Amino acid sequence: MASPSHLSPLLVVFSLFLCIASATSSDPSSDHYLIDAPRTFIVHVSKSHKPSFFTSHHHWYTSIIRSLPSSPHPSKLLYTYGKSINGFSATLTASQASKLRGIRGVVSVVPDQPRQLHTTRTYQFLGLTDNFGLWPNSDYAEDVVIGVLDTGIWPERPSFSGAGLSRVPSGWKGICETAKDFPASACNGKIIGARSFYKGYLAALGKPIDESKESLSPRDTEGHGTHTSSTAAGAVVSNASFLHYAPGEARGMATKARIAAYKICWSLGCYDSDILAAMDQAISDGVHIISLSVGSSHASPYFLDSIAIGSFGAAQHGVLVSCSAGNSGPDAYTATNIAPWILTVGASTIDREFPADVILGDDRIFNGVSLYAGDSLGASKLPLVYAREAGDRYCHEGKLIPKKVEGTIVVCDRGGNARVEKGSAVKHAGGFGMVLANLEDSGEELLADSHLLPATMVGQINGDKIKEYIKSTENPTATIVFRGTVIGSSPAAPKVAAFSSRGPNILNPEILKPDVIAPGVNILAGWTGFIGPTDLEIDPRRVEFNIISGTSMSCPHVSGIAALLRKAYPSWSPAAIKSALITTAYDVDNSGETLRDLATGEESNPFVHGAGHVDPNRALNPGLVYDAGVNDYVAFLCSIGYDSALISIFVREPTSSDICAKTFDKIGALISSGDLNYPSFSVVFDSNRQVVKYKRVVTNVGSETDAVYEVSVSEPAGVDIKVSPSRLVFRADNQKQTFEVTFTTSVDYIKSSRFGSVVWTDGTHRVRSPVAFKWRTGSAASM
Repeated sequence: MASPSHLSPLLVVFSLFLCIASATSSDPSSDHYLIDAPRTFIVHVSKSHKPSFFTSHHHWYTSIIRSLPSSPHPSKLLYTYGKSINGFSATLTASQASKLRGIRGVVSVVPDQPRQLHTTRTYQFLGLTDNFGLWPNSDYAEDVVIGVLDTGIWPERPSFSGAGLSRVPSGWKGICETAKDFPASACNGKIIGARSFYKGYLAALGKPIDESKESLSPRDTEGHGTHTSSTAAGAVVSNASFLHYAPGEARGMATKARIAAYKICWSLGCYDSDILAAMDQAISDGVHIISLSVGSSHASPYFLDSIAIGSFGAAQHGVLVSCSAGNSGPDAYTATNIAPWILTVGASTIDREFPADVILGDDRIFNGVSLYAGDSLGASKLPLVYAREAGDRYCHEGKLIPKKVEGTIVVCDRGGNARVEKGSAVKHAGGFGMVLANLEDSGEELLADSHLLPATMVGQINGDKIKEYIKSTENPTATIVFRGTVIGSSPAAPKVAAFSSRGPNILNPEILKPDVIAPGVNILAGWTGFIGPTDLEIDPRRVEFNIISGTSMSCPHVSGIAALLRKAYPSWSPAAIKSALITTAYDVDNSGETLRDLATGEESNPFVHGAGHVDPNRALNPGLVYDAGVNDYVAFLCSIGYDSALISIFVREPTSSDICAKTFDKIGALISSGDLNYPSFSVVFDSNRQVVKYKRVVTNVGSETDAVYEVSVSEPAGVDIKVSPSRLVFRADNQKQTFEVTFTTSVDYIKSSRFGSVVWTDGTHRVRSPVAFKWRTGSAASM
């Protein structure tokens, strides 16, 4: 368990900032590196400490800033927050920020930081249909509002038509901010809110935005936000396609849900101060779901993670926050947005491919994928060269030797620069085509790109064979054949994307993350009209739909499904919705085999895919849910050693020193963080901890109030699982039941992780919780 006092990490972080500023101030030529150069800080404040003579918190915050020591750089209040957190953000010098920490009512002062953005067929692959299941039983989430925090929206796309929708929900308080390029007509029955948040970005930029490259309005000039918004809640669009690929009917997950677009991301990233302002506004406006395909490259402690803190505030207001897990796979411990009150989503494939095969001079065929839409190479084979022998294996612009590339197909290794940029480099050097070969870290993961010359991507195995052919053949040749769109059961789907970030949970290994996976590879959805489909300046094409990949694409799928469940069960808490999605997820592909990881080609596991792939129709009728509320999450923070000062950052009010004792009195003590009433289990053993016990409470939400559930367990070698009681009896007057699970290991240490499950069933419902086991050397005290 962590130290009972956690104020010291805050002091350490702030001290480190001062040390860095001091160390770099030796360069007198740059004000940016002087210790008194301003930057943005996020200030968490105890709301109730406001003196009564101030008419508003904004007035109080302004007074606080004015009371700070003077500086040649004017301090500026950027945002005030009151829903996601309590406090404000402001541009301050390091010395002013240090002084601010001593003011009564200030809980913490944290430097602002940027985060990064983490694309027809998916609804069918997910089993959604007009005839039965979640769609008709939720009325397609009509009047549920999804707040999409992203790069904005391109409102003219057909996915955002308001045709057939009823009037804007009466409880909606949001607005559409208008601008020269975003008129009032940009909003309608589908897009009912649009705002832009850029003060933190401007403060970091230090100069005005170049509006020829990005707009200050909610208009999307990058494409990402239009894609995620239309994935979550896009209207039905017939005859949709991308350059004739993936033709068919495009639909978002929740076709009647409303969209509120909050633009938070800019060319240099998405700043915490802007993210918090957008979350604060979204809660005030009345959104029901927040979809956030944004995150950092690594998980920070919760008290330093603005998304975790803001999401806690959202949960307090009954708003579910769905986040991408990140694109830092296949390494372990890479999942981000892993607070237990966040729904964390990884990425997987669907049963649609865009095959583009490499045919070698010896007539061997190697499968690849591509979205190239120009003239083909023809039947004649061209000389084939490996880029390493032509100047640069990664095909950076200007580094290839034209004499070795002209008239050839070039094999470029993946990594180092953008995939489509590699093809551009080949084209500029005189090459006619490109084979993009995966390396070990990407394995057999294939991402289709809209290349600017004939090109295809192949997996590591095929790439190595092609390179061996080049090495062993005197005059190697090849061509590429593009086969369009293919839907079918081969290869099997879903598979977990290699890029999808995964666990174990680096902050709290007793909470399993990610929670679920969803379609995130080669996804078609709406796109901006400002730039081309590759998001590169060299791309002159403009499209209505685009196909892209990432956990950014999987997140809005789950956000939309959560909106459907919110409509079907308006009284359910965010935790109940999350539980329904987790316990009904499946861990087999469409061939009936265990899910596989594209990074290794081997079987996946709960550290990679969480509970498994979302199943919307089964989530409509989960049988039992593992519910949780704010008190449960406060108890969780207590269990990981947070004291009253740190907990006050989350609950947004001053807390007494005995808050943990009082919380445990209400809901019972959490002996460890694994006792949180979570729908999955993650167990850590060591030499002094060979027996672990977790308690859970389940709520019957099935149609039968009188129900009996019996348990079954799947145990890996070296572990014994006992559940008590093994039978849960629900009656009309008692719809909650408690059980305890005892996990026992007979060995001191196992190098590899093991996995199992705990399943409750009443003959109709199957409520499955994955269990992950990990062994550590040393004692629990070292955890």
